[in-house]
Amino acid sequence: MKLTDYKVLTFDCYGTLIDWESGMVAGLKLLTDRVEQQRGKPLSRDEILEAHARQESFHQAQTPAKHYQSLLATVYKRLAEHWGVSASWDECEAYGRSVENWPAFEDSAGALQYLKKYYKLVILSNVDNRSFVGSNRKLQVEFDAIYTAEDIGSYKPSPRNFDYLLERIGDIGCTKDEILHTAESLFHDHRPAEKVGLTRCWVYRRHDQQGFGATMPVSDLTPPEFRFNSMRDLVAAHQEALRAG
Repeated sequence: MKLTDYKVLTFDCYGTLIDWESGMVAGLKLLTDRVEQQRGKPLSRDEILEAHARQESFHQAQTPAKHYQSLLATVYKRLAEHWGVSASWDECEAYGRSVENWPAFEDSAGALQYLKKYYKLVILSNVDNRSFVGSNRKLQVEFDAIYTAEDIGSYKPSPRNFDYLLERIGDIGCTKDEILHTAESLFHDHRPAEKVGLTRCWVYRRHDQQGFGATMPVSDLTPPEFRFNSMRDLVAAHQEALRAG
């Protein structure tokens, strides 16, 4: 099994290509500053991310058709209640709109531009279409297809999202066995991708950190077929595969 065996890379975006954890922490700063003032000590980065993961995954399961900007506004409201501080609805909505400000990982754009020469590139993301437009500008590549939670009416890890992917991938001239699903999140992507029989590539952005950050914990998962710590490492491995023939 080699990286050169595949014709299409299907990507999760947030956590894999876009540094959503840094974006979340920055977007929640007004709220977490308020918590710090009340408690007299700061929340750790992981405390913030893990609380966000619990609220986000709950609401994605409960309201699968809700627009992601609106869902994030609800997450902000629930985090304020959880931490016992006040938050105006204007603040909540501002957080919902913050996705377009979340930064790309510094290696994402260059890696995607390189990979575009060899693969079709597809997005399968828990996002709304408008927010993704802002993220796509940072990624600086034209994707061959973009499938969002807004399009599908559910959020990963729902199997509906992967069913949708497999139903639509023929539109760009590809088949299931030509797909390498590439993602960071074991919870949102690797577990459901394994269940539908996709070959998987883990871009383990959190390889030097403890815990699961902004995603829910996962255990007892079959290891992905490929694992890299960054998009840069994925590109280097692909170049080596080309040299090996």
